[in-house]
Amino acid sequence: MAFDLEEQDKLDNLKGWWQEYGNRVTWALIVVLAAAAAWNGWQWWQGRQAAEAAVLYDEVDKAVQARDAAKAGRAAGDMEAKFGGTPYAQMAGLAAARVMAEAKDRKGAIAQLRWVNEHAVSPEFKHIAALRLSALLIDDQQPEEALKALSGEKAAPAAFASLYAERRGDVLLAQNKMAEARDAYRKALEKTEAGAQRQLLEFKLDMTGGA
Repeated sequence: MAFDLEEQDKLDNLKGWWQEYGNRVTWALIVVLAAAAAWNGWQWWQGRQAAEAAVLYDEVDKAVQARDAAKAGRAAGDMEAKFGGTPYAQMAGLAAARVMAEAKDRKGAIAQLRWVNEHAVSPEFKHIAALRLSALLIDDQQPEEALKALSGEKAAPAAFASLYAERRGDVLLAQNKMAEARDAYRKALEKTEAGAQRQLLEFKLDMTGGA
């Protein structure tokens, strides 16, 4: 009988505890389970997005290989609209811009590079787009816009320092600012190893009257 009374006390205590804390425990479990379900759903959605994006990127790649600038631009635009948060969209924009520039579609190429520069998740893609964009804007006789495209230089990884300095020199040269261009090329040379790129920089430096 004593055992029954002891068990009854435990049961009464449990009931009392549940009345006071039961709702909190239940809601806590619901939150945890909901979070787990949301995470699993997000992972599934991400996987599906990546798979669909890969299929569409294949269309971009085929258009690029065929040098079909119009089709590459359309496919890249679809990619950016539907899967703008994926690396595939960034790669598609860069690839489409290249083939569009080769086809003399500067406006389309500039638009693609602007999109990548503004929306890229990867810093590397962002800086590659900025450098290519500035080059096109120089050729398009828009040096001021080209300088704006280089505004992210300070945030760039060290590996991009030489490229940014060189491109800044190109802009200044286009503006006929020889002394400033010379300084920029010298800065780029300081960060460039021996090779074809260094030879090109030395040639540009000579063009500004430097040595």
